[in-house]
Amino acid sequence: MEIGVELRSDFLLLNLSICLSTIPQTICFPPKTTHAPTVDPTMTYTKETTGAEVASNLSPHIRNKTVLVTGVSPKGLGAEFLSTIAAHAPGLLILAGRTTSKCRQTAQALASVRPSVKTRVLELDLASQKSVRGAADEVNGWTDVPAIDVLVLNAGIMAAPYSLTEDGLESQFGGNHVGHFLLANLIMGKVLKAQEGGRVVSVSSDGFRLGPIRFDDLGFDGGKTYNPWAAYGQSKTANALFAVSLAERLGSKGLVAVSVHPGVISTNLSADLDFVEDFKVMNALDKQLGNATGWLDWSTLRYKTLQQGVATHVRAAFEPRLNEYNGRYLQDAEVVPEDRVRAWARDKVEAEKLWRISEELVGQKFSY
Repeated sequence: MEIGVELRSDFLLLNLSICLSTIPQTICFPPKTTHAPTVDPTMTYTKETTGAEVASNLSPHIRNKTVLVTGVSPKGLGAEFLSTIAAHAPGLLILAGRTTSKCRQTAQALASVRPSVKTRVLELDLASQKSVRGAADEVNGWTDVPAIDVLVLNAGIMAAPYSLTEDGLESQFGGNHVGHFLLANLIMGKVLKAQEGGRVVSVSSDGFRLGPIRFDDLGFDGGKTYNPWAAYGQSKTANALFAVSLAERLGSKGLVAVSVHPGVISTNLSADLDFVEDFKVMNALDKQLGNATGWLDWSTLRYKTLQQGVATHVRAAFEPRLNEYNGRYLQDAEVVPEDRVRAWARDKVEAEKLWRISEELVGQKFSY
């Protein structure tokens, strides 16, 4: 067994993910020759695979693409993903985050990877629907950016103390899901204009095992029954279901949407988490739910590097053969069999219910 901790970005982002070593019983893609340019059909991936290895195989599909990523602070997964694909001549990289100075710092680092890479910074606070709408208006107003090929919804927070967003939503659900739901839908017109079909990557986690969507009590009774890990689980379930909904609604229009679990990762942004006490709370919830991870031997921790973590990001964003797996969940750069994913994180009825309640929360319907 292994546990992974990934801490990233703009809103003090910490993404803890726990998985069983047996979970990566994944689906291997059959060789296919109908795509041009082609990828190496013999390439297989594991938890040891790096983002650079995947990007090298998919380099023709990265070239000239316009990619928008949320949560791009230095030393996080978003920044590492951008650095990895920058070497393969993307057309434009859009760095979206709450703290624009951190976005610019990442942009400067990208220039050292490939001096000719074009970048653009977008101010975005996912905990504020006003900020999200402003960012979307800005993107839609860029006449020199007619299409967005890939949208990576990477930002988020984890197991934060109870608090509310600017709009009165529980912070993890509001920022991790609702903010991304609103952003993606508001700029979907540009994503659908992508020449090879738009792609949306929703960064989830196997933390979805910690809880389904609490449709009748999204906010934990105003915080009275709040469990930070249950709230995290709810938000990660929402991330997975969002991909399911997008695939259902827009697959016929050429959109491919998937969710991903980056894996076992540790960065240096863990100052605000007590890895002894916080893990005890999570452990207790896992045991209560009957999850095997509740009996995890913490001394067996093994961590992925950032490079290994973004391997799944890269494949989810650019692999053409994922067209056949629209709406699915990936881990270790492979599609995970559906029986290895909690039903509440892949069920189409649950996804539809979440879509409708999300529309209510943002005060806007999105029909396609």
